[in-house]
Amino acid sequence: MLEKLEGRCMKLFLAFMFLLLSMTVKAQEGLVQMDIGRGEARLPTYVMSNPKAVATLILLPGGDAPTGKIVDGKPTSANFLSRTRDIFYAENFNVIVVYRASDLSSLDYGYRAKEHVGEIARVVAYAKQQFGKPIWLVGTSRGTVSGTATAIALGETEVQGLVLTSSVTSKKTGAIATQNIGSLKIPVLVVHHKNDACKICVPSEASRITADLKSSPVKKFVLVEGGSDPQGDPCEAQHWHGFINFDKETVKIIVDWIKNPQNT
Repeated sequence: MLEKLEGRCMKLFLAFMFLLLSMTVKAQEGLVQMDIGRGEARLPTYVMSNPKAVATLILLPGGDAPTGKIVDGKPTSANFLSRTRDIFYAENFNVIVVYRASDLSSLDYGYRAKEHVGEIARVVAYAKQQFGKPIWLVGTSRGTVSGTATAIALGETEVQGLVLTSSVTSKKTGAIATQNIGSLKIPVLVVHHKNDACKICVPSEASRITADLKSSPVKKFVLVEGGSDPQGDPCEAQHWHGFINFDKETVKIIVDWIKNPQNT
């Protein structure tokens, strides 16, 4: 009788420990203010740790990359890569969204092509130490300038893949075709909306990016068509440029390819 009671107690204890362990490995999420080596300046990043992650995605929003208001500890920016962070996370990825440093009022093209690389490099180092998973940079609009420049600078030992959405194709410093993308030795996915009307992010020019990826082992261009109700500036996130009302479908294209990169 005593042995049976002890056995039941042990089972209850193990069940409790399993529950406790499950709680301790629960995904962590929150705003992390990273030191970037410029005095009191900090880099706001929203970090989502997923215990089932197959890789870590560093998301680089476009425009000036503001966080928007912080509500309940969460950035409210409506940028495509900010508003879709939960969708990426649900596909079994760690997610880090990188916003504009606290000492900057803007993130222009020249800064993104040069100084921004050092800031993102710190995020890459943090991600490697924190998660130890393959790292992919995912940029949209101006974020493609930052993502491309960083991938080139750090190389394939630090960054394992690159995704460019609504790429900056011409007329601006750091436009993708002006960078040394032929040196990239990592998989690269280029995604663009067919109806993107932003004058510096032209679909037909984006379609030619993959031709210049001479050293990339796997690359693909995807032209999407879908969504509804574009509004406002054609270079902003509420228009085709931001895949408006086509978030889940666009993210699904991206994550499926990251998990299994193929040329076709």
